Amino acid sequence: MAGKKPEDGDIVVEKKSKKNTVLIIVIALLVILLLGGGLAAFFLLGSHDEQPTAHEAGDTTRQEAKIEKKKSSKKSTDHLVIGPMYPMTQFVVNLLSESGNRYLKVAIDLELSDIKLQPEMDHKKSLIRDIIIRTFSSKTFEEISTLKGKDKLKDEVLDKINENLSDGQVKNIYFTDFVVQ
Repeated sequence: MAGKKPEDGDIVVEKKSKKNTVLIIVIALLVILLLGGGLAAFFLLGSHDEQPTAHEAGDTTRQEAKIEKKKSSKKSTDHLVIGPMYPMTQFVVNLLSESGNRYLKVAIDLELSDIKLQPEMDHKKSLIRDIIIRTFSSKTFEEISTLKGKDKLKDEVLDKINENLSDGQVKNIYFTDFVVQ
């Protein structure tokens, strides 16, 4: 047999078996990749109801602290527990417009984080009124006419006021009167 010359049929069988082996390997690799991708997606996007490990718990605590710090500078959405209110007298400002004939009449109440902020608010009342007037008068009718625009205006005023307070912060702003003419 060692001296036997291969026939044409033997060569074809050998080539077919090599092609089949390569095809099986390629299919197996694709299946493994798909399963690996599916498992990765399941674990990354799956439910987060499981208890975090000690390392993950430290990361989670740091992330929650960052989120809490960001939340503290934004307006409060907890309407069940409202803090002390600081009413501001009514504002009448010109809105930004080509013709200059748009006016905004608005009254607001500021929700304080703590009653201890009251003396600082009294002391900085002129500064706070100036911040509110400058912010309101820099807006156009189109910017404040929608609900989203009013919320954006509240956030902007809230951030600017809180930058100037040291004893606490303003948690939210409530419009008690809002008329545009």
